Amino acid sequence: MSKKHYRSIFISDTHLCSRDCRSDYLLSFLKHHKAEYLYLVGDIIDVWQLRRRWYWPQAINNVFQKILSRAKKGTTVTYIPGNHDECLRPFVGNTFGDVRLINEAIHTTADGKRLLVLHGDVFDAAVQHNRWLALVGDHAYTWLIRANGIFNFFRRRLNLPYWSLSGYVKGKVKNAISYISKFEDVVIGYARKESVDGVICGHIHQPKIREIDGFTYYNTGDWIENCTALVEHDDGRFELIHWIDAWPAVAQEHDEEEEEKENPRWQEHEIPIPVLAAVAR
Repeated sequence: MSKKHYRSIFISDTHLCSRDCRSDYLLSFLKHHKAEYLYLVGDIIDVWQLRRRWYWPQAINNVFQKILSRAKKGTTVTYIPGNHDECLRPFVGNTFGDVRLINEAIHTTADGKRLLVLHGDVFDAAVQHNRWLALVGDHAYTWLIRANGIFNFFRRRLNLPYWSLSGYVKGKVKNAISYISKFEDVVIGYARKESVDGVICGHIHQPKIREIDGFTYYNTGDWIENCTALVEHDDGRFELIHWIDAWPAVAQEHDEEEEEKENPRWQEHEIPIPVLAAVAR
Protein backbone atom coordinates (compact mmCIF):
# COMPACT_ATOMS: atom_id res chain seq x y z
CA MET A 1 0.00 0.00 0.00
CA SER A 2 1.53 3.31 -1.07
CA LYS A 3 1.69 6.30 1.25
CA LYS A 4 -1.20 8.73 1.16
CA HIS A 5 -0.54 12.43 1.58
CA TYR A 6 -2.90 14.81 3.33
CA ARG A 7 -2.61 18.46 4.21
CA SER A 8 -3.33 17.75 7.89
CA ILE A 9 -3.79 14.77 10.20
CA PHE A 10 -5.39 14.96 13.67
CA ILE A 11 -4.96 12.08 16.12
CA SER A 12 -5.97 11.86 19.77
CA ASP A 13 -6.47 9.41 22.63
CA THR A 14 -3.83 6.90 21.57
CA HIS A 15 -3.24 6.10 25.28
CA LEU A 16 0.29 4.86 24.72
CA CYS A 17 1.58 3.04 27.83
CA SER A 18 -1.85 1.51 28.36
CA ARG A 19 -1.83 -2.21 27.64
CA ASP A 20 -5.03 -1.70 25.66
CA CYS A 21 -3.55 0.77 23.17
CA ARG A 22 -3.43 -0.50 19.60
CA SER A 23 0.10 0.74 18.94
CA ASP A 24 0.37 -1.75 16.06
CA TYR A 25 -2.57 -0.11 14.29
CA LEU A 26 -1.22 3.37 15.07
CA LEU A 27 2.29 2.64 13.79
CA SER A 28 0.89 1.15 10.61
CA PHE A 29 -1.28 4.21 10.06
CA LEU A 30 1.67 6.57 10.55
CA LYS A 31 3.77 4.53 8.11
CA HIS A 32 1.15 4.79 5.39
CA HIS A 33 0.06 8.42 5.82
CA LYS A 34 1.97 11.71 5.57
CA ALA A 35 0.86 15.31 6.10
CA GLU A 36 2.17 18.85 6.23
CA TYR A 37 0.59 19.27 9.66
CA LEU A 38 0.25 16.60 12.35
CA TYR A 39 -1.78 17.42 15.47
CA LEU A 40 -1.58 15.14 18.52
CA VAL A 41 -4.79 16.18 20.28
CA GLY A 42 -4.27 14.90 23.82
CA ASP A 43 -4.08 11.64 25.78
CA ILE A 44 -1.23 10.51 23.55
CA ILE A 45 0.67 9.10 26.53
CA ASP A 46 -1.47 7.54 29.27
CA VAL A 47 0.46 8.73 32.31
CA TRP A 48 -2.38 7.65 34.61
CA GLN A 49 -1.76 4.05 33.56
CA LEU A 50 2.00 4.49 33.53
CA ARG A 51 1.99 5.55 37.18
CA ARG A 52 -0.05 2.50 38.16
CA ARG A 53 2.13 0.02 36.28
CA TRP A 54 5.19 0.74 34.17
CA TYR A 55 4.59 -0.35 30.60
CA TRP A 56 6.88 0.88 27.82
CA PRO A 57 7.49 -1.75 25.12
CA GLN A 58 9.53 -1.18 21.98
CA ALA A 59 6.33 -0.61 20.01
CA ILE A 60 5.82 2.71 21.78
CA ASN A 61 9.35 3.81 20.91
CA ASN A 62 8.63 2.93 17.29
CA VAL A 63 5.58 5.22 17.30
CA PHE A 64 7.56 8.12 18.77
CA GLN A 65 10.39 7.45 16.33
CA LYS A 66 7.98 7.73 13.42
CA ILE A 67 6.48 10.99 14.74
CA LEU A 68 9.89 12.56 15.39
CA SER A 69 11.12 11.42 11.99
CA ARG A 70 8.17 13.15 10.35
CA ALA A 71 8.89 16.33 12.32
CA LYS A 72 12.57 16.24 11.34
CA LYS A 73 11.61 15.94 7.69
CA GLY A 74 9.39 19.01 7.69
CA THR A 75 6.00 18.04 9.10
CA THR A 76 4.74 20.63 11.58
CA VAL A 77 3.93 18.53 14.66
CA THR A 78 1.83 20.02 17.47
CA TYR A 79 1.16 18.21 20.75
CA ILE A 80 -1.82 19.37 22.85
CA PRO A 81 -1.82 17.52 26.22
CA GLY A 82 -5.05 16.02 27.53
CA ASN A 83 -6.14 14.86 30.97
CA HIS A 84 -4.28 11.52 30.85
CA ASP A 85 -1.04 13.34 29.96
CA GLU A 86 -1.90 16.57 31.80
CA CYS A 87 1.42 16.46 33.67
CA LEU A 88 3.02 17.56 30.39
CA ARG A 89 1.14 20.86 30.60
CA PRO A 90 3.89 22.55 32.63
CA PHE A 91 6.07 22.09 29.52
CA VAL A 92 3.59 23.97 27.30
CA GLY A 93 5.38 26.61 25.26
CA ASN A 94 8.46 24.44 24.76
CA THR A 95 9.59 22.41 21.77
CA PHE A 96 11.04 18.91 22.09
CA GLY A 97 12.54 17.22 19.05
CA ASP A 98 10.75 19.65 16.70
CA VAL A 99 7.41 18.88 18.44
CA ARG A 100 5.67 21.95 19.87
CA LEU A 101 3.60 21.68 23.07
CA ILE A 102 0.60 24.03 23.40
CA ASN A 103 -2.79 24.02 25.17
CA GLU A 104 -4.92 25.09 22.19
CA ALA A 105 -4.32 25.81 18.52
CA ILE A 106 -6.03 27.64 15.70
CA HIS A 107 -5.72 25.67 12.48
CA THR A 108 -6.40 27.46 9.20
CA THR A 109 -7.69 25.09 6.52
CA ALA A 110 -6.75 25.13 2.86
CA ASP A 111 -10.01 26.94 2.06
CA GLY A 112 -9.46 29.61 4.71
CA LYS A 113 -11.60 28.33 7.61
CA ARG A 114 -10.36 28.77 11.19
CA LEU A 115 -10.71 25.75 13.47
CA LEU A 116 -10.08 25.66 17.20
CA VAL A 117 -8.10 22.56 18.22
CA LEU A 118 -8.12 21.35 21.84
CA HIS A 119 -8.40 18.07 23.73
CA GLY A 120 -11.73 18.72 25.45
CA ASP A 121 -11.25 17.59 29.04
CA VAL A 122 -11.71 21.16 30.31
CA PHE A 123 -15.42 20.71 29.60
CA ASP A 124 -15.77 17.53 31.63
CA ALA A 125 -17.30 18.52 34.98
CA ALA A 126 -16.16 15.25 36.54
CA VAL A 127 -12.54 16.08 35.69
CA GLN A 128 -12.76 19.75 36.63
CA HIS A 129 -14.59 19.53 39.95
CA ASN A 130 -14.59 15.90 41.11
CA ARG A 131 -11.35 14.29 40.10
CA TRP A 132 -12.04 11.16 42.13
CA LEU A 133 -15.13 10.49 39.99
CA ALA A 134 -12.98 10.73 36.90
CA LEU A 135 -10.52 8.21 38.35
CA VAL A 136 -13.35 5.80 39.28
CA GLY A 137 -14.72 6.14 35.77
CA ASP A 138 -11.26 5.48 34.37
CA HIS A 139 -11.02 2.20 36.31
CA ALA A 140 -14.46 1.10 35.06
CA TYR A 141 -13.51 1.98 31.50
CA THR A 142 -10.26 0.03 31.84
CA TRP A 143 -12.16 -3.10 32.85
CA LEU A 144 -14.58 -2.62 29.95
CA ILE A 145 -11.69 -2.36 27.51
CA ARG A 146 -10.10 -5.52 28.96
CA ALA A 147 -13.38 -7.37 28.41
CA ASN A 148 -13.39 -5.96 24.88
CA GLY A 149 -9.91 -7.42 24.30
CA ILE A 150 -10.90 -10.91 25.51
CA PHE A 151 -14.07 -10.80 23.44
CA ASN A 152 -12.17 -9.93 20.26
CA PHE A 153 -9.49 -12.55 20.96
CA PHE A 154 -12.13 -15.24 20.57
CA ARG A 155 -13.58 -13.50 17.50
CA ARG A 156 -10.14 -13.64 15.87
CA ARG A 157 -9.90 -17.35 16.67
CA LEU A 158 -13.19 -17.76 14.81
CA ASN A 159 -11.90 -15.63 11.90
CA LEU A 160 -14.45 -12.94 12.67
CA PRO A 161 -13.66 -9.22 12.20
CA TYR A 162 -13.02 -6.82 15.06
CA TRP A 163 -16.15 -5.53 16.80
CA SER A 164 -16.17 -2.98 19.61
CA LEU A 165 -17.99 -4.50 22.57
CA SER A 166 -17.08 -1.48 24.68
CA GLY A 167 -18.46 0.89 22.05
CA TYR A 168 -21.68 -1.13 21.89
CA VAL A 169 -22.10 -1.01 25.68
CA LYS A 170 -21.48 2.73 25.79
CA GLY A 171 -23.97 3.24 22.97
CA LYS A 172 -26.65 1.44 24.96
CA VAL A 173 -26.09 3.25 28.26
CA LYS A 174 -28.47 6.19 28.53
CA ASN A 175 -26.16 8.28 30.74
CA ALA A 176 -23.25 7.84 28.32
CA ILE A 177 -25.38 8.95 25.36
CA SER A 178 -26.59 11.99 27.31
CA TYR A 179 -23.02 12.88 28.35
CA ILE A 180 -21.71 12.67 24.79
CA SER A 181 -24.50 14.89 23.48
CA LYS A 182 -23.99 17.48 26.23
CA PHE A 183 -20.23 17.40 25.71
CA GLU A 184 -20.63 18.19 22.01
CA ASP A 185 -23.05 21.04 22.75
CA VAL A 186 -20.76 22.60 25.36
CA VAL A 187 -17.68 22.37 23.12
CA ILE A 188 -19.58 23.93 20.23
CA GLY A 189 -20.90 26.70 22.47
CA TYR A 190 -17.40 27.52 23.72
CA ALA A 191 -15.84 27.47 20.26
CA ARG A 192 -18.51 29.74 18.78
CA LYS A 193 -17.46 32.43 21.25
CA GLU A 194 -13.92 32.20 19.88
CA SER A 195 -15.13 33.40 16.46
CA VAL A 196 -13.99 30.29 14.60
CA ASP A 197 -15.68 28.18 11.94
CA GLY A 198 -15.37 24.88 13.75
CA VAL A 199 -13.73 22.91 16.55
CA ILE A 200 -11.58 19.77 16.61
CA CYS A 201 -11.31 17.77 19.83
CA GLY A 202 -10.94 14.27 21.24
CA HIS A 203 -11.41 13.08 24.83
CA ILE A 204 -14.69 11.13 24.60
CA HIS A 205 -13.55 8.43 22.12
CA GLN A 206 -16.48 9.09 19.79
CA PRO A 207 -15.34 9.91 16.23
CA LYS A 208 -17.75 12.29 14.55
CA ILE A 209 -18.21 15.09 12.05
CA ARG A 210 -21.27 17.16 12.93
CA GLU A 211 -22.57 20.17 11.01
CA ILE A 212 -24.83 22.61 12.86
CA ASP A 213 -25.89 26.05 11.61
CA GLY A 214 -22.76 26.65 9.54
CA PHE A 215 -20.47 25.42 12.32
CA THR A 216 -18.59 22.10 12.27
CA TYR A 217 -17.76 19.87 15.22
CA TYR A 218 -15.04 17.28 14.65
CA ASN A 219 -14.03 14.53 17.07
CA THR A 220 -10.93 12.53 16.19
CA GLY A 221 -12.00 9.40 18.08
CA ASP A 222 -9.34 7.17 19.68
CA TRP A 223 -6.84 4.33 19.18
CA ILE A 224 -8.25 1.83 21.69
CA GLU A 225 -11.74 1.11 20.40
CA ASN A 226 -12.12 2.86 17.04
CA CYS A 227 -8.61 3.49 15.64
CA THR A 228 -9.65 6.65 13.81
CA ALA A 229 -7.93 9.76 12.53
CA LEU A 230 -9.33 13.01 11.16
CA VAL A 231 -7.64 14.16 7.95
CA GLU A 232 -7.78 17.32 5.86
CA HIS A 233 -7.42 16.98 2.10
CA ASP A 234 -5.53 19.52 0.01
CA ASP A 235 -8.78 21.30 -0.88
CA GLY A 236 -9.83 21.76 2.78
CA ARG A 237 -12.26 18.85 2.81
CA PHE A 238 -12.26 16.71 5.99
CA GLU A 239 -12.69 12.96 6.39
CA LEU A 240 -12.61 10.43 9.23
CA ILE A 241 -10.40 7.43 8.49
CA HIS A 242 -11.32 4.18 10.25
CA TRP A 243 -8.02 2.32 10.18
CA ILE A 244 -9.55 -0.90 11.53
CA ASP A 245 -11.28 -1.28 8.16
CA ALA A 246 -8.00 -0.89 6.26
CA TRP A 247 -5.79 -2.84 8.68
CA PRO A 248 -6.28 -6.37 7.24
CA ALA A 249 -4.98 -5.25 3.85
CA VAL A 250 -1.71 -3.93 5.26
CA ALA A 251 -1.16 -6.08 8.36
CA GLN A 252 1.15 -8.46 6.53
CA GLU A 253 3.29 -5.75 4.97
CA HIS A 254 6.82 -5.41 6.29
CA ASP A 255 8.72 -2.19 5.83
CA GLU A 256 11.36 -2.57 8.54
CA GLU A 257 14.01 -1.71 5.93
CA GLU A 258 12.40 1.69 5.31
CA GLU A 259 12.08 2.20 9.07
CA GLU A 260 15.77 1.62 9.57
CA LYS A 261 16.58 3.93 6.68
CA GLU A 262 14.56 6.80 8.21
CA ASN A 263 16.10 6.62 11.64
CA PRO A 264 18.02 4.07 13.73
CA ARG A 265 15.76 2.24 16.17
CA TRP A 266 15.51 3.49 19.72
CA GLN A 267 16.26 1.13 22.53
CA GLU A 268 13.60 0.37 25.13
CA HIS A 269 15.30 2.48 27.78
CA GLU A 270 15.39 5.58 25.58
CA ILE A 271 12.31 7.44 26.82
CA PRO A 272 11.60 11.12 26.04
CA ILE A 273 12.91 13.29 28.89
CA PRO A 274 9.64 15.29 29.30
CA VAL A 275 7.78 12.03 29.91
CA LEU A 276 10.21 10.93 32.61
CA ALA A 277 9.99 14.33 34.28
CA ALA A 278 6.20 14.28 34.11
CA VAL A 279 5.87 10.80 35.61
CA ALA A 280 8.21 11.75 38.45
CA ARG A 281 6.10 14.79 39.41
